[in-house]
Amino acid sequence: MMESNPLLKRLGFSPTERVVIIHTDDIGMCQASVSAFAQLTQVGIISSGAVMVPCPWFPQAAQFAREQPQADLGVHLTLTSEWQTYRWAPVSTRDPASGLLDTQGFFPHRSHEVQQSGQPAAVLLELETQVQRALQFGMQPTHIDTHMGAVAHSKFMAGYVQLAWRHHLPPMIFRLDADGYRALGLDAEGAAQAARLMLEQEANGLPLLDHMLGMPLDSAENRLERTRQTLATLQPGITHFIIHPSVDSPELRAITPDWACRNADYQTFLNEEVRGMLRSQGIQVIGYRQIQAVMPKI
Repeated sequence: MMESNPLLKRLGFSPTERVVIIHTDDIGMCQASVSAFAQLTQVGIISSGAVMVPCPWFPQAAQFAREQPQADLGVHLTLTSEWQTYRWAPVSTRDPASGLLDTQGFFPHRSHEVQQSGQPAAVLLELETQVQRALQFGMQPTHIDTHMGAVAHSKFMAGYVQLAWRHHLPPMIFRLDADGYRALGLDAEGAAQAARLMLEQEANGLPLLDHMLGMPLDSAENRLERTRQTLATLQPGITHFIIHPSVDSPELRAITPDWACRNADYQTFLNEEVRGMLRSQGIQVIGYRQIQAVMPKI
């Protein structure tokens, strides 16, 4: 069993405390995601979010970040384009040899596709370009994470960590042993490599997380109660808790069949009952900005 996360002490928490980052994914994927984040930032309990740079509504998300610099926003590093008729493509290349393009010229639909085809140097360039583009648009990112877990592969993880150090951005990466990384889908060699990398980087001071939870995009029914039940399962340590809030719109409904779940996340995390749930259970809510503040600079 692993020792408690040293990041807890650096943040001022005890080893037994339950700490959560309530994280909004997919900001900029569509207009509805930007509107939801803007409203939830003002009145909700969310504590962080991440922007998809290659997507059509990224410029509006970046505008919000410039106008509201206190908002805790990172870069949702994107290597996949999952929808059928609403697509996006790399920002760094149009070269099929990169392994980043499908036959239609967009990112592949699924993580396993880009993990198989993506050339490590091309992937690293794409990730770097996405961060640089966020900076060029006036964002001050607080962290990096990975859309659909595409970066969680032995070919890409070392580059992902390098990117984190280079830009002083805490990465969404977890304190797992080899079995834990195998459960994420890595093969035996990749899982062992990832576990070694994690130990080395934590020794260097890289802030790592303990757990990942979130609200599945399977049903919009009883979303508030399901949120309460899920939050009650939080374990000691730092949890990255994923939601996908969006306001209801014709665009959102046209893009994705799970639009009702996304709208239900928006409605749920506007509800003051969520704040009460967290308070009653003694769960501490933080954002990535607090983690960034204790991350060493190299």
